[in-house]
Amino acid sequence: MELDNIDFQILQILSENSRMQWKDIGKQIHMTGQAVGNRIKRLENNGVIKAYSVIVDEMKLGLSYTAFVIIYMKTTDHHSFTYFANNQKEIVEVHRVSGEGCYHLKIKVRSQEQLNLILNKILDFGNYMLYLSIKEIKQHNPLNAT
Repeated sequence: MELDNIDFQILQILSENSRMQWKDIGKQIHMTGQAVGNRIKRLENNGVIKAYSVIVDEMKLGLSYTAFVIIYMKTTDHHSFTYFANNQKEIVEVHRVSGEGCYHLKIKVRSQEQLNLILNKILDFGNYMLYLSIKEIKQHNPLNAT
C-alpha cells in the first residue's frame, strides 16, 4: 500500500491521541471527517493500523524495574523458549537478534525479587547478561522513523 503525506499526518495525529474524533482530525488536516474516516478504514484494512492502545504510566502501576536481558541459548530448542517468553507477562519484548546473544528481552517488574524469579526460569534455556535501566530517555514512536 502506498502512503501519502495525508496518511502520515493522520497516523501522526492518531499516535498522539487515538481517541480523537474523525471530524477533529479533519479540521487539522483540512479534510472532512468522512474523508478521514475512509482513510483510517483503508489504513486498518491494509494492516498499516494494527490496533489501538492505551499508554499506561508503569511507575504508577508499581513496575519500577526495567531490565534488558541478552540470552545465550544452550539448546537449539528455540520453540520452548519462545513459548515461555510469550507466556510471561513480565517479558514485554522479545527480539531474536544477530550479533551478541540469541535473544534480547525487555522485562518490566515490581521488584528485584520478581526479576530474580524470571531470571532463574531463563536459566533453563541458557545463560544471560543483564542490564538495568536507570532512566528512560525516549519512548518509541514508529512514525518518527519515517
